[in-house]
Amino acid sequence: QVQLVESGGGSVQAGGSLRLSCAASGSIFSIDDMGWYRQAPGQQRDLVALITSGGGTVYKGSAKGRFTISRDNAKNMVYLQMNTLKPEDTAVYYCKVENGFGRAYWGQGTQVTVSS
Repeated sequence: QVQLVESGGGSVQAGGSLRLSCAASGSIFSIDDMGWYRQAPGQQRDLVALITSGGGTVYKGSAKGRFTISRDNAKNMVYLQMNTLKPEDTAVYYCKVENGFGRAYWGQGTQVTVSS
């Protein structure tokens, strides 16, 4: 039974920062890619940032230059440092991990609200 536990969401003023954390536990064999996605009401779930098992990173859209994804393989954790937050960043943020067999697991989502 795989479980992803997210934390760090909340409400901040524009220009503020948040750090999201996601801890993976359970019978996950050889975690490969880990990433963060976000979904605003009525919108699609979009990739924000991705980090590979080798540490390579990909940032999408407005996350570039403001967000930093990192991982701690010893702890099976992935983080998203979000700086200079904007109201457009308001969404539910989801953690996603893939195991060595290509199966994807999702966290429950954590709300991030940025007010102007």
